[in-house]
Amino acid sequence: MANLKDIRDRIVSVKNTRKITEAMRLVAAAKVRRAQEQVLRSRPFADRLARVLENIQTRMTFEAADAPLLKTRDVEKITLLAVTGDRGLCGGYNSNIIKRTEQRYFELKAQGFQPDLVLIGRKAITYFQNRASQFTIRATFKELEQVPTAQDAESITSEVLAEFLSESTDRVEVIYTKFINLVSCNPVVQTLLPLDPQGIAEADDEIFRLTTKDSRLTIEKGAAPENEQPSLPSDIVFEQSPEQLLNALLPLYLQNQLLRALQESAASELASRMTAMNNASDNAKELAKTLSLDYNKARQAAITQEILEVVGGASV
Repeated sequence: MANLKDIRDRIVSVKNTRKITEAMRLVAAAKVRRAQEQVLRSRPFADRLARVLENIQTRMTFEAADAPLLKTRDVEKITLLAVTGDRGLCGGYNSNIIKRTEQRYFELKAQGFQPDLVLIGRKAITYFQNRASQFTIRATFKELEQVPTAQDAESITSEVLAEFLSESTDRVEVIYTKFINLVSCNPVVQTLLPLDPQGIAEADDEIFRLTTKDSRLTIEKGAAPENEQPSLPSDIVFEQSPEQLLNALLPLYLQNQLLRALQESAASELASRMTAMNNASDNAKELAKTLSLDYNKARQAAITQEILEVVGGASV
């Protein structure tokens, strides 16, 4: 009977675990919808900002721009901005970003560059701090909002801009998880700074960025969603000079791009957690069935043994 009691206790434990994983799945499902809605709400602003920059590029040449974020210089130091979560139980979401960051870090080091890390999320911070002898960590950020806000992006952008403008780093890349759908997410690399590509970009550096073509500023979209905002009138008059507008708008552009990366990462984390908890619930359900079958077999064997003992005793 002790064996029966152990099986019965395990069945109860598995069913309780299933209740927890099912509750976590429902919570993640509700939050991922909020994250998706936030991404959609922020898209019109990003598209309108891109249109303004696109209009400015028709008024000036690249060489004439006196904007610090557009100045080219030799690349020696490269900062990798890795975005992970503060929590686990989300499948391979955190480990995929960590592996991608490690891979890119050692690739750059092998090419003769001096890479360092800016880490977002407790999982990345813990992992790389435990290997501090192999990696150079510049800054860390954790305990951001579950659904990232503009304030979160502003604090990180300020840190990155300060390092870039002081020439402590010559290039900034962000590594995050691109949200595709509820069952598919993909780690990607996006160049944040400088805004002029230098031929170092990875093949998957496809999120639209400010670049140059024929010595003029242009917007390069790659695989990004189509800009649905109407073009600005060609005869629009700006009170400020193009250089003043660029110096004001480019940091805002970068902050918006980083916010978008944080939002997509948050949506990917929640979607991964929802999928992981759904799989855990299904596995718990199957395990409970298997244990119930084992329990019934053991119980039937115990009853049969008791009957045999009674029959054997009566025949004596």
